[in-house]
Formats: sequence, C-alpha cells, structure tokens
Amino acid sequence: MSGVQHMEFRTGDQPLPDIVILTHRLVRDYQVGSETVHALRGVSIQIRRNEFTAIMGPSGSGKSTLMNLLGCLDTPSSGEYWLNGQKVSELDDDELARIRNKEIGFVFQTFNLLPRATSLHNVELPLIYAGLSSRRRREQAEHALGQVGLADRMHHKPNELSGGQRQRVAIARALVNRPSILLADEPTGNLDSATSSEIMSVFETLHGTGQTIV
Repeated sequence: MSGVQHMEFRTGDQPLPDIVILTHRLVRDYQVGSETVHALRGVSIQIRRNEFTAIMGPSGSGKSTLMNLLGCLDTPSSGEYWLNGQKVSELDDDELARIRNKEIGFVFQTFNLLPRATSLHNVELPLIYAGLSSRRRREQAEHALGQVGLADRMHHKPNELSGGQRQRVAIARALVNRPSILLADEPTGNLDSATSSEIMSVFETLHGTGQTIV
C-alpha cells in the first residue's frame, strides 16, 4: 500500500495522465448553529493509477469527509479536485451523479444489498441506472461476480450467504461499471478478523489486476 502523497500543484495546472485523484488545497467547512466546523483544512494529495492507498487517522480527523468528497457525494467549500483528468470540484449535481455512476465504485461497511434480490440482480443494479441492455447487464454482472470468486453464488440471495460473501457481492456491484477508482469506507468493519483478511485478499487481487483502490 502507498501513503497519500503531498505534491506541488498550481491552480490551473493539468494533472499528469497517470494521476487518477488529485486534490489541491481542498477545504470543507460545516456550519453547526453559530459555529463553523473546519473538517478539512487545505488537503493536497495525489493518487496514481493502480495505487492501493489507505487513509488513516483518529476519529474526527476528516477521513469520512475526504472520502465523501473523493466519491463526489459532497462538494468542497474551496480548493480543486480532479478525478481521472476531469475537474469535478466545480460540477453541478447532475454532472456529479454521472461521474459517480461512471467513474467511482463504492464499498461500504454495511453491505446495502436488496434482501429479496439474487447476487446477480444486486450487482446488475448500477447498470440498470446506466441504461444497459439486459444481455450486457448480465454479462458484466457475471464477470464482476467471477472477479470476486462468487460465480457459483450468483443466484443466491443475501440471507443465503455468509458475511464475507455478502461483502464480495457488494464489491462486485462496485466493480460492475468498471470504475476508475474503488472507494472502500471501512469495508471490514462489520466482519470478524478471519473474514476481514479474506476481504482484504480480494482487494489485493483486484489491485493486482490494475484497479486503483482507496
């Protein structure tokens, strides 16, 4: 794993082609009543293609805020954010939604699977929103489930799977759109130590195929 790198970057510069994530003096302030909370105070990082990066720090240090900004779930108060060569810090809500669906795969601590749907259908969901045909959806969903070692569980529902298998389905769903980056927010937080190691092995395998992971 690599650490987050600080770097020299001037406003208006274009990131190098192998830089997937670049932030320049990213600031996020929240107004809580009459008080201003400074969640991020000018964060500048770069993450290269095919890096496996861990963001670490104590509670309240701004990790989740930074992940929300990188995932285009929130917008900065000031500063620049470039994702895969595109400046996303100034996009509107519709454009951010398109970036989220196309460029970013999310894996959360809670699996967020539809309980009555099969693994295959859960993985297909982002492709339905993307407007792909049923044949293309099935092909890509089957491939993603194969990537996480669940080709033989695609017709099982979540309650028929172990915790580790459910998280694998969630990872497959994050991969199905072939995103530029995979953002995992404490993906082993609900798992025991043995299953956590299993899931980290899945991430390491994906990293070996060229996936950028944060």
